[in-house]
Amino acid sequence: MKKFTENKIIILVSFLSIVAFPLSSFAQKEENETPAEVTSLEQLILKVQEEALYDTEENRQRIAKFVAEQDTQQTILDKTLADLKVEEDRAVVLEKEFDENDVKLSELEDLKAERLGAFGELFGVVRGTASEMGAQIKESIISGELSGRHETLTNLAKSQKLPSNEELELLWFHLLEEMKAQGEVKRFTGTIVDTDGSFSEEDVIRVGPWTAFDRRGNFLGYLPDDERYRVLGRQPQARFLDLGDNVVDGDTGDIVKGAIDPSRGAILGLLIQTPGLSERVSQGGVVGYIIIGLLIIGLLLSAERIFRLTIVSRSVNAQSKDVDNPNDDNPLGRVLSAYHSNQSADVETLELKLDDAILKELPALERGINFIKLLSSVAPLLGLLGTVTGMIVTFQAITLFGTGDPKLMAGGISQALVTTVLGLTAAIPLVLLHSVAQQRSRSIQQVLEEQSAGLIAAKAESR
Repeated sequence: MKKFTENKIIILVSFLSIVAFPLSSFAQKEENETPAEVTSLEQLILKVQEEALYDTEENRQRIAKFVAEQDTQQTILDKTLADLKVEEDRAVVLEKEFDENDVKLSELEDLKAERLGAFGELFGVVRGTASEMGAQIKESIISGELSGRHETLTNLAKSQKLPSNEELELLWFHLLEEMKAQGEVKRFTGTIVDTDGSFSEEDVIRVGPWTAFDRRGNFLGYLPDDERYRVLGRQPQARFLDLGDNVVDGDTGDIVKGAIDPSRGAILGLLIQTPGLSERVSQGGVVGYIIIGLLIIGLLLSAERIFRLTIVSRSVNAQSKDVDNPNDDNPLGRVLSAYHSNQSADVETLELKLDDAILKELPALERGINFIKLLSSVAPLLGLLGTVTGMIVTFQAITLFGTGDPKLMAGGISQALVTTVLGLTAAIPLVLLHSVAQQRSRSIQQVLEEQSAGLIAAKAESR
């Protein structure tokens, strides 16, 4: 029985501890308070009872505080509801005022349109003209000299009120100013941005609204946002630069042959992108340079052969008029010397001696001619090689990148076409020069053979 009673007490104490612990967690004890040491079951029960009484008192205080503040919360709620009612009444009044003002605004708009009449149309014309003129002036190279006009016209185009007399006069003045400047060739000091990004103040020569040059004759572009000129990083071909020099070097009142771009930069941009001769040649690659090298060698050799054979032909012609006095400085003279040295021989022996003398002259007369022919044959073959190589490069680009961007294939196609052109360009003059050199050599050989046959015939008749 005693053991059962102890068990009941332990269970009760455990239950009270579980209930009392969460309640006591809401209150903080004094930091320096030291809990008393529990040494017996009676002390434990007393301690649990004290904790329960403490938590009960704390809960009672909290409930009392909540009840006390309930009236305050109700007061706040009542005030908020009253404010809401005031704002709702105010919203009704404002909505009514809005509807009334909307009706008045509509009536005033109608009255404004009625009173404007023709002025409304004038307002639209002025705005449209100012907008169109402002866009044109912003891109015009004339604004590099007459700056600040674009902002004025832009403000007038965006204005929401009738233009004043001063604004109308300013628009009229800018129109006349642009018309006058379009008919001028004028030299003035302007800001130029060089290719290295540096700024300089120097002379600018402007030809109407189309073209501008610096003092060195270079074509200038225009930067509309900065109202400055810039030296084009790439200039057109030399013949156009010469025309620019004519304009720059001309004096007031002179009539010179110059260059203008009526498209205001579009044509000049295309000319700049057009590759020059050196760039065309470089597009042919290694094969193109080899073809050019062969052409140079062939031209030099052809020139040397034709010049040499021309001199020999003149010497032979001069010698043919004096066959009795042979001179060893020309082929015919050496052949005649062979004849005079063997006059005592019979006709057959003399014929053999003369044939031998003519054969000795042929290598010198035909030297280099066959090589010129070889070069004229190899050049187009190299051009064909470059064509095949360029097409291979093109097909590789198509394989890697597809056909979406033609610029990726342009390099291979350029190489294919340029090498073909170079090969034909080298072959055509070399073939012609080979024919000329060969004709000169054959004419000399013919003279030698004719003279030799004449001498043998004369020897045979004299027997």
